[in-house]
Amino acid sequence: MDWLSEHAAAAWAILAVLLAMAEIVSLDLFLVMLAGGAGVGAVAALVGAPFGLQVGLALATAVGLLALVRPPMVKRLHAGPDLKTGAEALIGARATVLREITPHQTGRVKIGGEEWTAAPYLEDDTIPQGAVVDVVRVKGATAYVLQRPELT
Repeated sequence: MDWLSEHAAAAWAILAVLLAMAEIVSLDLFLVMLAGGAGVGAVAALVGAPFGLQVGLALATAVGLLALVRPPMVKRLHAGPDLKTGAEALIGARATVLREITPHQTGRVKIGGEEWTAAPYLEDDTIPQGAVVDVVRVKGATAYVLQRPELT
């Protein structure tokens, strides 16, 4: 038995650790995928696989990780948060009716500490003062609201 076959698992493990450490510097999620392949090579060596099979498994694993795991991880890391601003941020917000809203007259609601002109989302709704509503749409400076069902 030669030195390589006796110490192959240790060599693969050292390679995996070195690649993982280098990944800390690069932060490209490339070297860590290669480290995963080296880890599989170490496991193959531990179970006594021939060196050629160890290399094949390490390469297959690294290529698989690079092709299947890395792209969605990079996409997720580079995507920003879904930030809603302005009127779009109000959609789905809960509000309190300050002045009755009728089909023929706008009312007033309080949304997150601000007063807004409001109209009923459903054209024939009348929403009394004090009711809790959800903002469904904002058009211009008018919030279109839908009364929340009362839970009893």
